[in-house]
Amino acid sequence: MRPVSIVAIVSAVPVIAFALLAAAGLAPAWAAAAGIAVTVLSGTVFALSWARDLARLTDAVRRIETGDPAPARPGPVLLGQLDLTIARVTREIAARAARLEQDRRADTMILERLPDPIAVLRADRSVSRRNRAMDTVFGDGLDAILRHPALREALDRALEKGEPSSADLAIAAPQARELRVTAVPIDPPLRDGGRVLAVLADRTREHGIERAHTDFVANVSHELRTPLASLIGFTETLLGPAEDDPPARRRFLTIMAEQGARMNRLIDDLLSLSRIEMTEHEAPSERVDLGTLIPGVIAAYGARPAGGARIEVEIAAGLPEIVADSGEIAQILRNLLDNAAKYGKPGSPIQLSARRPAPGEPVFPARPGVVLRVADQGPGIPKMHLPRVTERFYRVDKGRSRAAGGTGLGLAIVKHIVSRHRGQLAIDSEEGQGTTVQVWLPLNQPVPRAGESG
Repeated sequence: MRPVSIVAIVSAVPVIAFALLAAAGLAPAWAAAAGIAVTVLSGTVFALSWARDLARLTDAVRRIETGDPAPARPGPVLLGQLDLTIARVTREIAARAARLEQDRRADTMILERLPDPIAVLRADRSVSRRNRAMDTVFGDGLDAILRHPALREALDRALEKGEPSSADLAIAAPQARELRVTAVPIDPPLRDGGRVLAVLADRTREHGIERAHTDFVANVSHELRTPLASLIGFTETLLGPAEDDPPARRRFLTIMAEQGARMNRLIDDLLSLSRIEMTEHEAPSERVDLGTLIPGVIAAYGARPAGGARIEVEIAAGLPEIVADSGEIAQILRNLLDNAAKYGKPGSPIQLSARRPAPGEPVFPARPGVVLRVADQGPGIPKMHLPRVTERFYRVDKGRSRAAGGTGLGLAIVKHIVSRHRGQLAIDSEEGQGTTVQVWLPLNQPVPRAGESG
C-alpha cells in the first residue's frame, strides 16, 4: 500500500471533523487549521513507518522463500515483534536447510563409498544417480543391464509391493558376469524423482569358486576311482582264480603296485596343493642361494631322468640370493623337470637355467629378480591349451598323461607357489618345437611383522 493512501485513510476522519467544527463556528479557524496540520503530519509519519515496516517484512518473507537468511538490521518501529519473529523463523529455516544439505552430502558420500555398484532409479527406470563403483564396474554398459528382463521384473515387484526384491542374472557383455540384484523401494520418493535403489552385487568370483570346488571333488573322485577299481578287481582275482597262478599273481601285483603308487602321488600332490593354498597369503622370509639349491635338487632328482633325458644346467655367475621358501622352490624345479622328462622327446636334453632377466625384457616386471627356466624338446602344447594348463587336473593328452604317471596337478602347484612368492609364470610352446617354462621370482619380499600377513 502506498504512503499517500495510508495518509488519506488515517487522516480522513480527523481532517473532516476539524473542518466541520470550523465551519459550524464551534472552533476557531486557526485551531482547526492547526489540528488538520498535526493530523496530516502524524499520518504522514505513521504512513512512512508503516511502509518501511511492510517493505522490510516483504523482503524477509522473500528471503525465506529463496532460502537466503535475512540480514541483521535495526527492528522496525511499528511491527518490531513480528519482524523479530520472522527473523527467528528465517534463522531456523536456514539452519534446517544447512542440516538437510549436510545430510544430503553425507548420504551422497555413503553412496559413493559403498563397494557394490548402486544406482537410484526413477519410476520410468531412468537413472537419477549412481555411485563410483557402478561407473568403475559397468561404465556405459549400465543401460543394457537395466533392460535385462530379470532386473526389470525385480524393479516392478519392488515398486508394486513396496518391499525389497532380488533376482539373479547373467550378462555376457561387456564382460561375462553373474550378478545378484536387489531392488529396494524408496518411499517417499527423493526430490530428484528416485523411486527405487538397485544394488548390483558381482557374484562371478563366488560362483566360480563354487564351480571349481564341485569340479575339484568330481575330478578327485574320478582320479581315485580308476586305481581303486583296479586294486579291488585284482585283489578279488588274486583271492580267486589267480590264487595258484604265480605268473598271473606277479603280473597283477606289479599292476597293483603301480596303481597304489599313482594314488600315493595324487594324494601327495593334493596335500601339497592344500598346504600351499593355506599359506599363499603369507610372504616367505628365508634367504635362498639358487647356486646351492639347484645342484642339490639335480643330485636328488638323478643324473638321467625317466625317458633317458639328460639335464643341462646353467647357473649365471654372481646370482644374488632371493627371499623365498627353499622347499617350495625345489618343488617348482622337481615338477617342471618331471613334466619335461615325461612329455619331452626320449633321449633329448632338458635345459635348466637360472639368470638375471635382461634389462627391458618385456616378459617380466622391471623390478630386480631372477628367472628359472626349464625347456624340453617334446611335441609341444597347442596354443588353445596354454591358458588352461595350470588348472587342476587339466591335461592336454589325458591318455598320455595317465600313462606317464601324471596327476594333472604339477603346474597348478607351480602356479600357487609362484603366486605365494609374488612372482610370475610364463609358459611358451610351439607344436613340434618343445615347451619352455619360465618362473620370475623377486629378489626381495616384504617380511611381515608379527600379527600381519604378507
